[in-house]
Amino acid sequence: MEKLAKIHFLGASGMVTGSKFFIETSEQNILIDCGMFQGLKELRELNWNDLPIDVASIDVILLTHGHLDHVGYLPRLLKQGFNGKIIGTPPTLAVAEIILKDSAKIHEEEAEKANKEKYTKHNPALPFYTIKEAETSVKLFEVSIEDKWTILTEHISFRFQYNGHIIGATFIELDINGKRFVFSGDVGRWDDYLLDDPKTPEWADFLFIESTYGNKLHPEENVEDLLAGTINGIIHKKGNLIIPSFAVERLQTLMYILWKLYKKNKIPNIPIFIDSPMGTNVLSIFKRFPKWHKLSNTEYNAMCNHVNIVQSYKETWETIDDKRSKIVIAGSGMVTGGRVLTYLQQLIDESSTTVMLVGYQAEGTRGRQLLEGAHEIKFFGKYYPVKASIKHIESLSAHADQDDLIKWMSNIKNIPEKVYLVHGEPSALDTFRVKIKDVFNWNTCIPKLKDVENLMI
Repeated sequence: MEKLAKIHFLGASGMVTGSKFFIETSEQNILIDCGMFQGLKELRELNWNDLPIDVASIDVILLTHGHLDHVGYLPRLLKQGFNGKIIGTPPTLAVAEIILKDSAKIHEEEAEKANKEKYTKHNPALPFYTIKEAETSVKLFEVSIEDKWTILTEHISFRFQYNGHIIGATFIELDINGKRFVFSGDVGRWDDYLLDDPKTPEWADFLFIESTYGNKLHPEENVEDLLAGTINGIIHKKGNLIIPSFAVERLQTLMYILWKLYKKNKIPNIPIFIDSPMGTNVLSIFKRFPKWHKLSNTEYNAMCNHVNIVQSYKETWETIDDKRSKIVIAGSGMVTGGRVLTYLQQLIDESSTTVMLVGYQAEGTRGRQLLEGAHEIKFFGKYYPVKASIKHIESLSAHADQDDLIKWMSNIKNIPEKVYLVHGEPSALDTFRVKIKDVFNWNTCIPKLKDVENLMI
């Protein structure tokens, strides 16, 4: 007898961020990812709304990986009545714990600063969630091993499969009543500096695939030459190179490349400052989970010893006041918060400064504004003129491009009943839809936020 699975698209539907896919079945209710919306104000405001489902009915949350737009809504979900299991691979849960606690700290600090300096319409401004609420979420974490089927109920089981992208990241295979649902999460890239190649699914009755770069191919850039040229240029200008960086993977990749450039004599021994408490914590995850990345213990120690880790906000200001040419790598990657704001607030109006963007910049973020040539930028309620040079290395992205995504799908042996394109901006989604039609001729659709699909299983 056929049964029904009801899919609720609660995020990353018609946009990149806020990944949340809720599956209702007669046996168990499952949420795939629980991310925050980022970018445009109208998207960020959605974070403050309760989900349009019975949150208390969710039995389990399966996490593809630990990025904020996939885990950052967890503490809010607990406030709405969730009390089930939160399951991920060991590195994913370690990353998620760091990101949730760091995010909560930033929320608390920003609310306190807004109230103190009165640049908020809210009276008082409240943190999105607190450190205590983040810690309560972490208590519900349960580890699941990659590449091993786990039984949830008589007719429901799941498996995490290695997916590159960041340490611990996976795609999820979910078998419900004999039908296979595949959630891609964020697909990584082949020939990555630090990570192994993604595994690929072999069967999918219903495929939910990310489309971040569904309309683009990463340029054939020589990252090492571009970085070396930029660094030697800022030394000549007696300036500073500021790299806003995602704390997970991108920061560690940059550390590794800069160490390699120095070893090859392509750059001098310029001071490198890592100012990302979260990124520093993630470094320890690389140490704890050596089988999840390519770095040897020797390489790991050498690249860590090559940089200066900024330990406190006082040291941030000492770094800014340091008159030497230097490289500063600081969070956050899309310039939405974190320590990089302090550096840019002080240095973005100097022509000797270069800002290098090294990853995806969502619509509505300061990073996207800089990328699109903004002449001024707003920090902490004030505008600052942009006189710095703005550069972009797109090929360091941790996301698969269109060719990679097609390659990732090409091992699927059956014809899926339906393919859902998620986690992309409208133009990327539509271009990717046409590409899939041309290559595979599969039944593809682009769900909108709050859409609900009834699937026979």
